[in-house]
Amino acid sequence: MTIDPIWTPRILALLRIITALLFLEHATMKFLHFPAPLPGMAGPLPPLIMAAGAIEAVTGVLITLGLFTRIAAFIASGEMAVAYFMFHMSQGFWPALNMGEGAILFCFIFLYIACAGPGAWSLDGMRKTTA
Repeated sequence: MTIDPIWTPRILALLRIITALLFLEHATMKFLHFPAPLPGMAGPLPPLIMAAGAIEAVTGVLITLGLFTRIAAFIASGEMAVAYFMFHMSQGFWPALNMGEGAILFCFIFLYIACAGPGAWSLDGMRKTTA
């Protein structure tokens, strides 16, 4: 089965937008307690968690909009690699047991987006056509 190549940039855009919105949700949990507070974080957030939330907020918005997508996705990918090795790997080797599956998936999806670009429906694409 072959898929018409016209769909490739559109499906990539859907992957970019949905992944970035899910990533942005982690920032809203840290700063806005929406849709719920970050589990296990009562009181003021530690500086490392605040830095992670700031990266998630900025890169999540940029990637959703498709603006500076490649660099934002690369930074988000790096944050997730650091999160996995700092927080999840210390809980054990297996991702299903150390709750690191999400971090690994975010890391590699963002790495793919950093390499592949934003796909369709992006501000980066609009900037190219008007430049």
